[in-house]
Amino acid sequence: MKKQWNRREFVRTASAATLCALAAGYPRQLLAAEPEPLEKIQPTADTIIVLWMGGGMAHTETFDPKRYTPYEKGLKPNQVLSTFPSIDTAVDHIKISEGLEKIARVMDRGALIRSYTAGDLGFILHSRHQYHWHTGYTPPQTVAAPHIGAVISRTLGPLNPAVPAFINVGQRFDLGEGEELKAFTTSGFLGSEYGPFNIPFPDQAADSVRPPPGMSPSRFENRDKFYRKLLANSPVGELGSDYQKESLVRSMDRAHLLLSSPAAKAFDLALEPEESVRKYLPPGIDPRKSFTAAQSRDGSYESQTLGRFGLGCLLARRLAEVGARYIEVTTEYIPFLNWDTHENGHTKLVNMKKQIDASVAQLVLDLEERGLLNRTLIVLASEFSRDMITEGKPDKKVKDQVEVPELINDMKFYGMHRHFTDAGSVLLFGGGIKKGHVHGITADERPCKTLEKRVTIEDLHATLFRAMGIPARLAYEVEKRPFYVTRDGLGRPILDLFG
Repeated sequence: MKKQWNRREFVRTASAATLCALAAGYPRQLLAAEPEPLEKIQPTADTIIVLWMGGGMAHTETFDPKRYTPYEKGLKPNQVLSTFPSIDTAVDHIKISEGLEKIARVMDRGALIRSYTAGDLGFILHSRHQYHWHTGYTPPQTVAAPHIGAVISRTLGPLNPAVPAFINVGQRFDLGEGEELKAFTTSGFLGSEYGPFNIPFPDQAADSVRPPPGMSPSRFENRDKFYRKLLANSPVGELGSDYQKESLVRSMDRAHLLLSSPAAKAFDLALEPEESVRKYLPPGIDPRKSFTAAQSRDGSYESQTLGRFGLGCLLARRLAEVGARYIEVTTEYIPFLNWDTHENGHTKLVNMKKQIDASVAQLVLDLEERGLLNRTLIVLASEFSRDMITEGKPDKKVKDQVEVPELINDMKFYGMHRHFTDAGSVLLFGGGIKKGHVHGITADERPCKTLEKRVTIEDLHATLFRAMGIPARLAYEVEKRPFYVTRDGLGRPILDLFG
């Protein structure tokens, strides 16, 4: 019987793994230990931009629409497969959901996976599934598993030495399940220099590449010297292993390099023309107001709809231009908000679509215009999907977490509110990926599960790594054991996705 993990147990075990990693020795890349020579892969991308729909994006409401049932009192939940009608796209055989009209116009530049299947992790907890998606491993682990961005940073190094290779945009860690999210938004055992450069508010990104306000350059330098001295003189093991300390010093060196580099201007959205900013924002949002409104830190749903994700996508484009390796932009995971639709699913998705439609499409168009799309892989994904009836998978149901009435007599029950893990959509653009392509088939009647070409996280990661020229069986040694970049080295890239 699988143990049902609660948040406290998850944080405790993940934190213990982090401490083990800090005490571990130097992680060495394994080549000779492989039973056969690792495949040499010609990369099709230099940069990955992950657009993270944190909270569970319903596939039948977005990129895999089914039969539409409009709201009316007295509906039986089992009748409702989609609460939005489908719309045409730039590709004749692909339809997506109403509210994503701008993305529909660029579907001829991308590929759509409709058969992503989330892991069976027992009782469904968002932070555990997000951990699984971002590391490829099921928590807890005996060592701190590195985020996919950290793996890419460690394996490939920076494109531009002055620009952090792994940049995380839009997620706060001081509210909701912040501690749980910290457990995987890390370099794990690989070392501090490969960890994320976190930017919670994209309109304030410029502040992150300047000394703190009011701090003179001399005081800033003195603080840096003091910290380096503290690291150098600390007893063995007190602040981590020698490798961890060396890694931290290297990360500090890179931070100083960024502060004095022309690339720091990429973080300053105030340098972007207003008309350019406007293209990334929901209709009717004034770019001058959105910069201020996005600073709201109260976590209210309204504060998330004012263009913050759009600004994050704009920042991602600017960072890709100056050589970031892995950029993640999130709509932000906050329990019961945004894509976490435990109620008012239809109403919330109307707002979420407004938030992502223009920004995703404009990111694709801007990178294409600048000649960067062919070498930049854009990945839009979520930890799992949603359904009105099924919690988990049809053949592996787990405990229901949302009440579903026998009849829908209130708009708040109209939508996909339960966690569904047997199908999900992943949208890909650029980076050598086929254009106008669909991978996988799901059922047209409930349960809308995967029927053909199932995609697991191991194979999805192997596909992303292949685009970057990284073998799925690459491993790093930690605690005298190999740690593979896909679980146990079992990931197989989906070759059908590449042009």
